Amino acid sequence: MRGGWFKVYALVYLVFLYAPIILLPMFAFNDATVIAFPLSGFSTKWFAALVDDPLLRDAVRNSLIIAVTTAILSTTLAVFAARASTRYRFPGKAGLMGLIMLPLVLPEIIVAVSLLSILLMAGIELSILTVILGHVLICTPFCIAILSSAFQSLDRSLEEAAYDLGETPFSTFRLIILPLVMPGIISSLLISFTISLDEFIIAFFLAGTQATLPVYILSQFRFPQAVPAIMALGTILVCLSILLLGIAEFFRRRGLARSGAKDTGGFL
Repeated sequence: MRGGWFKVYALVYLVFLYAPIILLPMFAFNDATVIAFPLSGFSTKWFAALVDDPLLRDAVRNSLIIAVTTAILSTTLAVFAARASTRYRFPGKAGLMGLIMLPLVLPEIIVAVSLLSILLMAGIELSILTVILGHVLICTPFCIAILSSAFQSLDRSLEEAAYDLGETPFSTFRLIILPLVMPGIISSLLISFTISLDEFIIAFFLAGTQATLPVYILSQFRFPQAVPAIMALGTILVCLSILLLGIAEFFRRRGLARSGAKDTGGFL
């Protein structure tokens, strides 16, 4: 009986969570300007309107630059941090790793305001670069969580065998360890790219005059006639996010299958 109530609760929760997402494509393909039922007819004009918006093109370009750079930097830093935390012992290891993972539990508004204060006191102009710094700060803990699992599942005897065969620590890391954790690295890149592309609060505080895609979307909601086009844009972003997360999950499971580690059921 308890299991039945839990299934009902889970179903209601999922409907409440994902019903708004289902409404996005419905209104994106609706012919009317007003977002309301009943639907007036099928149309793709709102998707075509996105192509002719120069502000949207600039926002997309800025977001892609930020997301790609953030993914590369966050994953690179996470590789070193995850390798150090899973392979070596050093003084203050637990405290240091806890400090690095702290952005996972801190409210983003606190992180954004703190970064803004520090940057203004340092006289650094707000730009795409400052947004990248903020996104690297919040994405790196997610990447470390993914890569720590990948490094922990490695068979240490493979590394020792490489040393016995004359390989240096660097060549062992490059030729043996990195290929084995590559599915985790790909998952880390995709997850951090998705988080950075969708992130709003830090971009809102640190972007200055260079708007990112989420900031552009918020600004367009002031104009009712632009809302259907935003619905079309939201539909594209949802599909893109699902695709990237699906690919990331595929590589995560592939890495677990190669290593023989137990699947704990998700990235984190």
